[in-house]
Amino acid sequence: MAGRRSTAAAVGALLALAVAAFTYVTTETLPIGLLLPMTADLGVSPSAVGLLVTYYGLVVVVASLPLTHLTRRVPRRLLLSGLLAVFVLASWVSAAAASYGVLLGARVATALSQALFWSVVVPTAAGLFPPRRRGRVIAVVFAGSSLAAVLGLPVGTWLGQQAGWRTAFLALSGIGLAAMLTVAACLPTAMPGSGHAGRGTTPDARRYLTLMAMTVLATTGTFAAYTYITPFLTEVSRFPESATGPLLLIRGLAGVAGVAAGGALVDRSPWAAMLVPVTAQATALLGLYAIGGTSAAAAGLVALSGLSFAALTTALASRVLQVAPGSADLAAAGASTAVNVGITAGAFIGSILLPGLGVRSTALVGGLLSLAALGVVLGEPLVDRAGAARPRPRPPWPGPGPVPGRRSPPGGRRTGSAGRSAGAPCRPRSAPTAVPDPRP
Repeated sequence: MAGRRSTAAAVGALLALAVAAFTYVTTETLPIGLLLPMTADLGVSPSAVGLLVTYYGLVVVVASLPLTHLTRRVPRRLLLSGLLAVFVLASWVSAAAASYGVLLGARVATALSQALFWSVVVPTAAGLFPPRRRGRVIAVVFAGSSLAAVLGLPVGTWLGQQAGWRTAFLALSGIGLAAMLTVAACLPTAMPGSGHAGRGTTPDARRYLTLMAMTVLATTGTFAAYTYITPFLTEVSRFPESATGPLLLIRGLAGVAGVAAGGALVDRSPWAAMLVPVTAQATALLGLYAIGGTSAAAAGLVALSGLSFAALTTALASRVLQVAPGSADLAAAGASTAVNVGITAGAFIGSILLPGLGVRSTALVGGLLSLAALGVVLGEPLVDRAGAARPRPRPPWPGPGPVPGRRSPPGGRRTGSAGRSAGAPCRPRSAPTAVPDPRP
């Protein structure tokens, strides 16, 4: 009976964390869908509302590692409940904001809590279940963030257009409150690092750095193209503007499928779980450049790009828990930073390409960056073998007793000119006092 209650509590906590991920990602991107009503109500320019998303992302990049380090000893139930309390309060302040400055301050507070949330949520969720289920557990958490693009942003945009943009933020605050109460009730009280997910199962600094390099390259490639996917579809693929919404919905649904596929594959073959989606992403983006003028091909390749990136991020979260060279929370914070750096860099690279080379070039550059990421993935086994082949110095054996790994003759004596037993302390040859022979 107690085991069933424990399992039910773990499932409840996991679902609450997935809902929390849904609310965070929806809140981050909601100003994109509510750009016009927020602009009219606050009396600011559209670019100022757009900066609410830009500043949000920058805060997450800068704050993830420092906040994770500062809170490394806080029990996770207390920490996650507190973060969700900040989210609820900041979302309420956003809804009640009478000026742009108040809204910006509330967004910064939300971004600070999200920076820390993504650093600790994956190790916390993975620690609730046995290691063999790690990939599937992480997939549940990432399903929440994927559903934010498919369901959260469209519904939030619709609600804001029908009842005012403030109502949409109030609704998210209510969902966040439900998630906070469930986390507080169901998540066990445990110190950070106490479970199997607290530290890397096979820690390896070289492989971790390799994963971070691949993450930056793959994410930059994705967002160099995805940030400008709407003009690509209308100008290159010749879709009508009314078709872009359904096409992005298909991409989002493919992303949900990618999360499930990545979580299942990483439990079976961790390296293949990185190789397959990066290969698919490079194929999709280079395919968009080559045959994106064909509408049917463009629709399929856009869906493939969404599936591949979602599968990649899910597998990445599990791989980080395997090779984390120290604290899993700090390693996850590093991965979150790498993803957000890639998002920012990709959007910036695309903005440079757009005026001069045109929107089609964003797919080409995104595909080339994805090929570079593929090269890093293919080189990961070489990094592993190089680390294994490097000789490691043997620490001095403090004694007494035989040195591990050395074979002693029968009777525990060590042969040699000195004629000493294995247990006798060694003295330098220059010592004036001879070591007595203990043999009869």
